[in-house]
Amino acid sequence: MIKLSDIKICVVGLGYVGLPLARLFSTKFPTVGFDINSRRVDALMQGHDDTLEVEDDLLRDAIDNHGFRCTSSLDDIRHCNVYVVAVPTPVDDNNRPDLKPLIGASDVVGKVISRGDIVVYESTVYPGVTEETCLPVVERVSGLRFNVDFYGGYSPERINPGDKEHRVETIRKVTSGSTPEAADLIDAMYNSVLINGTHKAPSIKVAEASKIIENTQRDVNIAFVNELSKIFNAMGIDTHDVLDAAASKWNFIRMQPGLVGGHCISVDPYYLIERSQLYGVLPRVMSNARRVNNSMGNYVANQTIRQMNLKGVPVKDARILILGFSFKENCPDIRNTKVVDIYTTLREYTSNITVYDPWVSSDHARAEYGVEVHNTLPSGCYDAAVLAVAHNGFADLDMRSIVPQPGVVYDVKGILPRHIIDSRL
Repeated sequence: MIKLSDIKICVVGLGYVGLPLARLFSTKFPTVGFDINSRRVDALMQGHDDTLEVEDDLLRDAIDNHGFRCTSSLDDIRHCNVYVVAVPTPVDDNNRPDLKPLIGASDVVGKVISRGDIVVYESTVYPGVTEETCLPVVERVSGLRFNVDFYGGYSPERINPGDKEHRVETIRKVTSGSTPEAADLIDAMYNSVLINGTHKAPSIKVAEASKIIENTQRDVNIAFVNELSKIFNAMGIDTHDVLDAAASKWNFIRMQPGLVGGHCISVDPYYLIERSQLYGVLPRVMSNARRVNNSMGNYVANQTIRQMNLKGVPVKDARILILGFSFKENCPDIRNTKVVDIYTTLREYTSNITVYDPWVSSDHARAEYGVEVHNTLPSGCYDAAVLAVAHNGFADLDMRSIVPQPGVVYDVKGILPRHIIDSRL
């Protein structure tokens, strides 16, 4: 097996997870980033990351001072001896796990891996995927024997898009390996670049399971608060006031109601739901949580319409402003954004909908959802506005000049002054 001092890393997949990790590894080890998207590779080599996860100065420093390179060529990664796979794990139209990106990445690794090398997976999966699906692909393509000629590991990603506090170098990561020796080397490799160290799990399956329950737990907790929000709104009670009061107890877990989108919390639970059913367990709590959270965009739109009706504001052909389109605040990520559900429901009543988000690429939103997103706030007044994302600066907007009375202001995120809004989630 290779030594820590001899490690040469290839990170396969240069998205929200792979690029920050590759950049960090490059400060300690010779590192190459591989991605099948040549446009992405070209942009990165010019020193810009359009996900905004890696600042331009850090990226240029990695390229100029640490020898970091990005490529789409297999020949450029054959010299590496540790391959870290960080590709998406989406679901299909029926919310079933789609392992094609992982299988494709494993095929890539199989074409270049050599004896003694290690492949580590970071993508979120249900327990068993690494050893039962991915590594057999590497074995078949390479002709090498797993745990004889090459070794495997799993270290789940913990990237939080847009979060500048919990960055890859400051988080604590779980590690694991297919043999005790591989586990020790993988753990040492990550420890060498992480400020807060690692937790070495006893097996790959334990590491896989630990990751998937992180996101599933949050999904369930948010669904509970979203359901409370529906109940208290029906009773005429402000949910945020209830949460403030309950949070005065020392062991109350504070969660906020809201839209649950993105590539993690709104997707990963389906992997565990699907797998658990194969073992004869019906995960009712997780399944119901997914249904509750998936309903919230439609709920927000209908609550906005209800407020308009109560104030005598005609809904048909109304001018409506939606503030924010990304799945969370202060990042350009629109993967699985639930703001589109608000938009789609409101479109049943009016085509005069303006979406404003200074963070989101208009081209990406148009291509992915067919929605026109403005990066500057169009002038004019509106009959209603929905603050859907808590981007910096949105709370400072003069909402009552944008939506004069009796227009409706609905605050999904609970960040606007109470006296100017009509309702909030």
